[in-house]
Amino acid sequence: MINKEQIEKALSKVLVPGVGRNLAQLNMIQGIEAADNTVRVSLASTALSQHSRDWVKNQIEAIVEKLPEVNKVEAEFVEIKPKELNQVSNIIAVMSGKGGVGKSLVASLIAIALNRQGNEVGILDADITGSSIPKMFGISTRPTGSDTGILPVISRTGIEIISMNLLLPQEDDAVIWRGPLIDKAITQFWEEVVWGKLDYLIVDLPPGTADAPLTVMQVVPLSGVIIVSTPQDLAAMVVRKAVSMAQKMNKPILGVVENMSYLYVPEIDKRIELFGKSKGKLMAQAARAPFLGQLPIDPELARLCDEGAIERYNSDTFTTLSQAFIQTLPNAKIERQKQ
Repeated sequence: MINKEQIEKALSKVLVPGVGRNLAQLNMIQGIEAADNTVRVSLASTALSQHSRDWVKNQIEAIVEKLPEVNKVEAEFVEIKPKELNQVSNIIAVMSGKGGVGKSLVASLIAIALNRQGNEVGILDADITGSSIPKMFGISTRPTGSDTGILPVISRTGIEIISMNLLLPQEDDAVIWRGPLIDKAITQFWEEVVWGKLDYLIVDLPPGTADAPLTVMQVVPLSGVIIVSTPQDLAAMVVRKAVSMAQKMNKPILGVVENMSYLYVPEIDKRIELFGKSKGKLMAQAARAPFLGQLPIDPELARLCDEGAIERYNSDTFTTLSQAFIQTLPNAKIERQKQ
């Protein structure tokens, strides 16, 4: 007799059009029944066009009918809101009161580190007016969907990404919106995108402590916050405002990362502290959180970001920082690393 596990294994071969993840990963399988040589599959229709529904249905019928003792396959769709469909285990916000300190870079590196360790990861780019995530990942594909939801875009290594830049006619078009519209866009990215089943969703916050970060902290059930700073006194002063905001909003600070800490010159084997002595440990003490480490100014990393190939980045510093990230974040998988 055909069992549910066999059917689920067969359904894992059906990829959702426009996103490249299977039905189970997007949590679209709502029910499976097998009786009298007939298999009935109930699926969420969320974010699927009529054409996509027909394609998915045909694929299910073709694959499941090949299973032994199956004579008939029936697939039906039910309407479910994306927010009810999504199962995200941990949501980590990356923030700083100061602009230009590398929040998007750190958010991307955290996502890449977790993805390499076998976690299912997504990035919600909440920097509506200054999006840079798609550029670093080399993504220009427009998200697909329907009036019931939006499907995220998948990076080369399988990271789900949603960003305002992916919805603009041109990536350098300005988003000239007031706060309420920005807040609405962030809320839609959380509630109307089909994230499916994720181990981690990384939220890249815009600078400051005003509308957008406040909306994220009020609307999105954050597991914690990672603070990004740089060595300058001015940056440290402003970043403390972000620390204060997270503390007042009762959001756990999981760690502090100092970016642009130094420039290593291999020809003379010397570190040059372009922006002064490191203040990362002092910042971590002020945040009452672990100091996760330093990121240097790395021309190779800058080149890969410009080329849209940040997922290819590797360095000893990044490996060390990745280990600190993963040990700090809740429930991270560390036993199996993706190649």
